[in-house]
Amino acid sequence: MRVSALQEHYDVVVIGGGLVGASFACALQAQAPDGRLRILVTEAVESLQASPSFDARSTALSYGSRKIYEQLGLWQSLAPFATPINRIHVSDRGRFGAVRIDHASMGVEALGYVVENQYLGVVLTAALDKAPGIDFLSPATIAGLTPFSEGMRLQVQHPSGDITEITASLVVLADGGKSTLCEQLGVSFSVNHYDQKAIISNIAFENSHANVAYERFTESGPLAVLPLATLHGEQRGALIWTVSESEADEIMALPESAFVQKLQKRFGHRLGVIHKVGSRAAYPLSLSVAREQARPGLVLLGNVAHTLHPVAGQGLNLALRDAQELAVLLGETRKKGLSLGSMTVLQRYVDTQRRDQDATISFSHYMTQLFSSTNPALVWARKFGLFSIDLIPAFKKTFTRQAMGLAERSIRRA
Repeated sequence: MRVSALQEHYDVVVIGGGLVGASFACALQAQAPDGRLRILVTEAVESLQASPSFDARSTALSYGSRKIYEQLGLWQSLAPFATPINRIHVSDRGRFGAVRIDHASMGVEALGYVVENQYLGVVLTAALDKAPGIDFLSPATIAGLTPFSEGMRLQVQHPSGDITEITASLVVLADGGKSTLCEQLGVSFSVNHYDQKAIISNIAFENSHANVAYERFTESGPLAVLPLATLHGEQRGALIWTVSESEADEIMALPESAFVQKLQKRFGHRLGVIHKVGSRAAYPLSLSVAREQARPGLVLLGNVAHTLHPVAGQGLNLALRDAQELAVLLGETRKKGLSLGSMTVLQRYVDTQRRDQDATISFSHYMTQLFSSTNPALVWARKFGLFSIDLIPAFKKTFTRQAMGLAERSIRRA
């Protein structure tokens, strides 16, 4: 529930009430529905109300993420705003070979879903507002975070400028990829710059998308168009267009007509004529992985732990699996009467999720490397790869289950 005054001590403080932090808090509260866990969520940005907008940004949720939200009792609220992905079409521009994946062949209702971020935020914020055992403070920032023998001390800054000092057995840091608190704590990162930018926009086109998600690999990087719900009769899709950093500035400066012409040439006419482009934004791309995801009394979640290339939409879905696993482990730890911030407990989480994280990071990274190269050997390798994935059932199933967030995970030991 929303609060203005804080308790002196919490079992868990979640810094960052965005998609990952809020999802984790709900997952943790589900492990102790009677309110036995005292949880605080702080968020720096005051929540906004959702409203229909052509330019609303969106997120691709895997089928595995849907299952997580179903377990938390949230999918029923999200479903009206979710556009199903019934088919995925992966191709390599100018070359033969493609992967076509259909939801019916996998025996699922949909391979994934595209949900506008504003509706995800509204549903998750409403869940925080009414969840017993969760104090939700927004807007608020963390002015200081220091370890002590029993966990962490936090200085919470209110909008008025007043600061309240509290303690927590465990702090879950989920404040995004540009966390100033990580810098303050001396957490270092392994960073691989792709020398690329992602151009993000919503587009409208002539033909129905028929719930197909397109991933098209071009000489400058992957170009994806994800299906969105129609708005005012317009067929819409979410564009994620990866280009080199130097080309990004040039493309962003183009007037809309020239931008559409260039995009149409890169993407083709599978959706007919592209006739509208919404507001554009460009973001530099890199693979960033924290060299330590846990310390006594501290664990990192979401982009602060690992920021991935947007190819195949793996970032948030991996973070949700991390969040669910951590919540289950902490629930078990509390039942045993053990310290939630114990390094033994947190190392168990890190070890459990390592296989999933390594596989997902590698999947995204090497797809980016393979499909952004003009090296003739890699061109032939990806041509063969697309043919083999599409024609060999075992390859196709493995590829699809990874994309759906259902690949085999390590088994958590008791």
